[in-house]
Amino acid sequence: MKLIRFGEVGQEQPGLLLEDGTRIDTSAFGEDYNEAFLASDGITRLKTWAEANAASAPKVDESIRWAAPITRPGNIVCIGLNYQEHAAESGLELGDEPPIFFKASSSYSGPFDDVRIPKGSVKTDYEVELGVVVGKPLRNVTLDNFMDFIAGFVLFNDYSERRMQLETSGQWAKGKGCDTFSPVGPFLATPDEMGDLDTIRLWLKVNGEMRQDIDTSHLIMDIPHTMVMLSGYMSLLPGDLISTGTPPGVGLGFDPPKYLKPGDVVEYGIDGLGEARQTLVGSED
Repeated sequence: MKLIRFGEVGQEQPGLLLEDGTRIDTSAFGEDYNEAFLASDGITRLKTWAEANAASAPKVDESIRWAAPITRPGNIVCIGLNYQEHAAESGLELGDEPPIFFKASSSYSGPFDDVRIPKGSVKTDYEVELGVVVGKPLRNVTLDNFMDFIAGFVLFNDYSERRMQLETSGQWAKGKGCDTFSPVGPFLATPDEMGDLDTIRLWLKVNGEMRQDIDTSHLIMDIPHTMVMLSGYMSLLPGDLISTGTPPGVGLGFDPPKYLKPGDVVEYGIDGLGEARQTLVGSED
């Protein structure tokens, strides 16, 4: 299934994206896509409901906003420097394991919402990434059972302000958690919707220029090992989002760098997870 949410900010409702591209409203199911829904095998129950009710469910008008497909997660956990080529272009050394950082949950936004450049920023950057949504309480999983703990996969963009991230304090979270810097969606694809996790293509364009284009075979730490690593350090809860790292081609990696400015349009996609688009806008005082 492909889970969606729709509606204006603060008034989002749950839905499904059908195979023919129709969006339907699943409010009659009676649950939003949150921690409690996922923890209680909600996806299985929703599938049963949809088999009986999807054909008669209200359709969502094309004009209505696409929201992030799950409610705001408690944790947004990101893996840094997880593509060899991206680490090289960033001029950063690799350790035995990739760095882990968190993004503020307040940075969470929809797949077609504007992205706001922070006040005074001249180094706002983009990072298309494959996101994993936790489906069950996650702790000490193994390579044999990691998939049992995944609710689904999402398209994610880890927007970053490089001066704040790398130059002012060395605290990555400072340049990663700005408002609107974590657009997610357009939908959550359940694992049965995905193909081989090692050959998924990611791409991103800025103003029509292809900047990032690679597949997940280039990951340093693949998705199974990422799940095992993280679950050995911390407990994650249903609805938490894990982002698995960005490929080469970020603005920082060009000479001179190609950072984003108001009016720029960023378009990107991942095989099986759709496409998203954001316009960059100036900061609000």
